[in-house]
Amino acid sequence: MNLGFLTNLTVLANTGGAERSLFEEIARRWEAGQWGMYPIATCAVIALAIIVERVIVLFVKSSINKEGFLRGLKKHIYAGDLDKAINYVAGQKNTPLTAVIKAGLMNVPKGQDEVQAALDEASLRETPKIEARTGYLAMLGNAAMLAGLLGTVSGLISCFEAVANVNPADKATILANGISEAMNCTGFGLLTAIPALIAFSVLQGRTQSIINDINETSVSVLNLIVTNRDKFKNLNIPTSAHGHGEE
Repeated sequence: MNLGFLTNLTVLANTGGAERSLFEEIARRWEAGQWGMYPIATCAVIALAIIVERVIVLFVKSSINKEGFLRGLKKHIYAGDLDKAINYVAGQKNTPLTAVIKAGLMNVPKGQDEVQAALDEASLRETPKIEARTGYLAMLGNAAMLAGLLGTVSGLISCFEAVANVNPADKATILANGISEAMNCTGFGLLTAIPALIAFSVLQGRTQSIINDINETSVSVLNLIVTNRDKFKNLNIPTSAHGHGEE
């Protein structure tokens, strides 16, 4: 009996399915899901837009070789040339890390306290840009699951109404439509929620990594400045370096 049941399911699943393209199958399932698919699709579109934008910001625009950057900066600090150190940082790729370090170097002539204050201020300014919008992915993932659950409940309600009130001749069709609505809403809700939550975890990890790099590099540069301050030949900030790279 079990083998016969599985055979019937296989036949039903394959009937007409081989001739459908992927988009036709999605369209068919979208129609079967009825109104419950719209909030799920809204969550999916917004989540996709956030994921693309955050990937560009966190993995492309904010990416820099921290070790290589520090090696180049140390050469100028050890040589006691503040102007070249500032110009070196200003000439690097514009990232949150370089923006913070440049802010600290610009205040070296004012003393250690001013350097620390500038580093802290720049970190507070750059951190929200790094963390922006990533948290919405968790909300959208949960919203998609709840929207799928709502569509599932709606489909089950249709099934129960069919059993209770509908003409027996129409029960099979209404039951099939109700179950199809419930299952398709559940499926699309999960297909939206799972990638959104995975992307949230990945992007959150990348965000924390960038913040950790900023904090670690800031402390390293501050220690370098304090240790080698007596080597600096010039403590005047050139106007050209000040303007270069500022946004």
